[in-house]
Amino acid sequence: MEQTQALQSLVDPCTRFFEVSGSLPPVGLRSGFIRVLQTEAKDCVFLRQTLTGPPIFLSKITSPGGSVFFLRVHMSLTLASHLPSLTLFHYLKEVNDPAKNEKLECIEEATLAGLKEMGAFGLQVPEELGGIGLTNTQYARIVEVVGVHDLGVGISLGAHQSIGFKGILLFGTKRQKEKYLPKLASGETIAAFCLTEPASGSDAASIQTTAELSECGKFYTLNGGKIWISNGGTAEIFTVFAQTPVKEPTGEVKNKISAFIVERAFGGVTSGPPEKKMGIKCSNTAEVHFDNVKVPAENLLGELGKGFLVAMNILNNGRFGMASALSGTMRGVIVKAVDHAANRKQFGNKISSYGAIQEKIARMAMMHYVTEVRPSSNCRINTMVSNSTEAAWYVTDECIQILGGMGYMQVRELVLRDLRIFRIFEGTNDILRLFVALTGIEVRGCLWVPAPQHQHRASCQATLHLALHRWEGAGVYMLLAMRSLIRSTGLLPSPIRGHTQHFLQQRALAQGAGHASTDMFTLAACVGIVPWVSVGARSELASCSRNGMAFWVTGGKQSW
Repeated sequence: MEQTQALQSLVDPCTRFFEVSGSLPPVGLRSGFIRVLQTEAKDCVFLRQTLTGPPIFLSKITSPGGSVFFLRVHMSLTLASHLPSLTLFHYLKEVNDPAKNEKLECIEEATLAGLKEMGAFGLQVPEELGGIGLTNTQYARIVEVVGVHDLGVGISLGAHQSIGFKGILLFGTKRQKEKYLPKLASGETIAAFCLTEPASGSDAASIQTTAELSECGKFYTLNGGKIWISNGGTAEIFTVFAQTPVKEPTGEVKNKISAFIVERAFGGVTSGPPEKKMGIKCSNTAEVHFDNVKVPAENLLGELGKGFLVAMNILNNGRFGMASALSGTMRGVIVKAVDHAANRKQFGNKISSYGAIQEKIARMAMMHYVTEVRPSSNCRINTMVSNSTEAAWYVTDECIQILGGMGYMQVRELVLRDLRIFRIFEGTNDILRLFVALTGIEVRGCLWVPAPQHQHRASCQATLHLALHRWEGAGVYMLLAMRSLIRSTGLLPSPIRGHTQHFLQQRALAQGAGHASTDMFTLAACVGIVPWVSVGARSELASCSRNGMAFWVTGGKQSW
């Protein structure tokens, strides 16, 4: 009963979620939802805002952090003047051919040249260094557009800037930035991120590649091999992680991970042939080998022995981009499903008139809403990736189900094959969920209580408190989330530091806590976005946010 009511409460606001300009005909909730969804993207205000540009740039919303639906005015103007999403949208739609890219197993040079000309290879590089200088929110907008059209192209761009040279942006010295970023931003040189090895995947700390400082102290000698490196065969600049001897304050020497900027031009850098993959075939993936590579000491990235910190910060940025891209992918998939449902007739009626199809599309829209909320919130990155990748897989699979036999034919199934890697990329969902579980248990029962000593959840608390102040109904859903988390972890003491290894070995318990914690942090993100769409936005949009969250909690989460 609760799920049915939540579904009905979502359906009407979802007619605003994909709202058509003007008034809606007086139709039933479910049929009204379908009636609106079947409208083409060019007639949908919400889609037009995100995909084609103009309305979003005219927004008057000036909330402190922006929101999932709007950018700040100055952010909008910057994005519109440098890289209008309208231009990128039409370019990818008219010039890029995903099917041809897959067949060739590379991106056509003409497509790459156009992307370079638009500045798509240096989206977050400062303007003074040749880039566009976008913020994370602006970057998320652009990545969403790419995700709608071609995930293979998205991976190539993301491997270059989200992780490839991100370390230089975050940890590079002024000299390193001035030397490398201009050519990287223009696309003249391509970057790659080199961490994974045959014996180290999720356990990144166990890498075997070594870098030893010369007696003169002028260079490091790098030896080792990396596998499954995106852009590995085409990159000229590599962010490489290796074990280096580090002297402890006690005088003991230990091997610790350090990060380096490595040029192919240094010599000794070789790449294997492109890997044959299930999906994202147009992106280059290859092994990279380093044989006695002489790396100048000034190319150390960050501090000696602090490479693991560098790697984790870079990967978090990559995960943010992944979630944003998948939000766009889900939107494109939903439009295809709705278009088919609105035109396909069976048993004398359009299949959009059948309740089973309507509920599928409602659930798909709900999962897309939750996915889009995360990159624009203070939600933890690990929850963002694990849930976004699984939501995108579910939505795409349901789209194929709605399309029936047509969905199984080539080209249409391309998205599903491309998506499969995202549950493995940059930390498998299983591993990420364990980290989420640990965090969730730390905050169990005290998420709403300000705690200065827990800085990692301060922003989440601030967002949540504001949402609770603006919308009292949020408390009901947060109580549901906390109840689920406590139910999963009730036998565990709240402080588990020092017992992490034991906890991780309890797989069933850890996975349950991971799911519950993910739900809790995701809910915090959904609740936190309500104030921003309630201030200055149309009341329908705020209603959509509240009811979309209500459906996600009561109707979309079967475990609750």
